[in-house]
Amino acid sequence: MKDDHYWMGEAIKAARKAGARNEVPIGAVIVRDGRVLGSGYNLRETRQDPAAHAELIAIRRAAQRAGNWRLSGATLYVTLEPCIMCMGAAILARIDRLVFGCFDPKGGAAGSLYDLSCDSRLNHRFDVTSGVRGEECAELLSSFFRQLRKQKKGITEE
Repeated sequence: MKDDHYWMGEAIKAARKAGARNEVPIGAVIVRDGRVLGSGYNLRETRQDPAAHAELIAIRRAAQRAGNWRLSGATLYVTLEPCIMCMGAAILARIDRLVFGCFDPKGGAAGSLYDLSCDSRLNHRFDVTSGVRGEECAELLSSFFRQLRKQKKGITEE
């Protein structure tokens, strides 16, 4: 039986694809009934699109594959705690569950700054599991930004 650890591994693979493109390494996978409905990774720089977050790309692909914008019964796995925009999209898509790797203290909307997953003023709520392979997800991001700082330092030192 494939569990949260396994599916987060799939999100991590997607995040690595983003990193290979010099994008912030964030990956997302949407799973329903043991099948991947959609996956995505951050493409904001590539597309010059502020909305090209991993979660939104995965949600769009999942809805296309399902033939329905309602993704009831689905779980969204993402390496970094979603922002307000992505949480809004997950709510609108009727995602049943969110599993994320590491917290985002600067922009997280699933427990860090806000928690939209359980806001009774909204028309949909879902369960959240945090910290799945969290250290691995955090290290992906830390390593990426460490390398970016080294590159920028090298450019300014010349």
